[in-house]
Amino acid sequence: MQLGERAGLKQSIPMRDIFGESLLEVVRENPDVVVLDGDLGNSTKTELVRNEFPERSFNIGIAESNLVCIGAGMAGTGLIPWITSFSSFLLCNAYDQLRLAISISNLNAKILGSHGGITLGKDGPTQMGIEDLALVGGFPNVVILVPSDPASMRAAVKAATDYVGPVWLRSSRIAMPEIYPKDMEFTIGKAITTRDGDDLTIIGNGMMVTAGLDAAAALEEDGINARVIDLHTLRPMDIDTIVKAAQETGAIVTAEEHLLHGGMGSNVARVIAEYEPVPMRFVGLADTYVESGDPEELLEKYHLTAKDIESKAREVFAAKRNQK
Repeated sequence: MQLGERAGLKQSIPMRDIFGESLLEVVRENPDVVVLDGDLGNSTKTELVRNEFPERSFNIGIAESNLVCIGAGMAGTGLIPWITSFSSFLLCNAYDQLRLAISISNLNAKILGSHGGITLGKDGPTQMGIEDLALVGGFPNVVILVPSDPASMRAAVKAATDYVGPVWLRSSRIAMPEIYPKDMEFTIGKAITTRDGDDLTIIGNGMMVTAGLDAAAALEEDGINARVIDLHTLRPMDIDTIVKAAQETGAIVTAEEHLLHGGMGSNVARVIAEYEPVPMRFVGLADTYVESGDPEELLEKYHLTAKDIESKAREVFAAKRNQK
């Protein structure tokens, strides 16, 4: 069964293609936007901008430290640079430059971390961004966005461009089904409740929002009503929506295509522990690197599927009832 099929969602094209199209739109709209890439325009889809606006597109080559510093210099002149590459390359090869030139300097630069998670599959662990959100989380002032479908990707690119300050946007190689209408409302720092329910809450981002909706559809067959929240902004986190969900449903499952250590789930758990302690369960990648393989087979092997969310949901629902 395809991702989103159980929830009745329409399939779409790969998220990296949606990003490229969305980036081209903001370049057309705003003459201050420039695009930099590390010789990966065909993979990040920034080549769409290069083809139409070659004078505003810069291939820095396989030199991520230079890529970040040149982008920072452009931001310092008043331009709005989109610095683009695979998240694993940017964070492993240019973390110092991201910290010093972008974060500490608080520059108005936008950074695409493409190919996040394990679903790029056969390219293997050297190119998988499984620790990216934890690493970016080390930059206190950087907004972190993880869109979950085509409409939210388009909206996130626009919102990131308009926001004044550093922004990290996670993208993916795979397609994610359509959750939202094209004219959806997207606000940085405001989570979206994609499905209501009062028995438990599933909180996800990226592809795991759709997986959560699939899990919720399966749970509904047994009379368990799961709320599903799209936590598309990891920083600033929507504490109010998370606390409200804990108060109203009494149990939470988090789901992410990322290491459990330092990821979304651990950040949500910190909020829950402080404001409204309730039973929690976590779906994510355990402390391991992932081998090359078919994306769907990898997701199944490493327990990042709708069935895994459903299992954890049943577990946390039982824990909630046992507390009463």
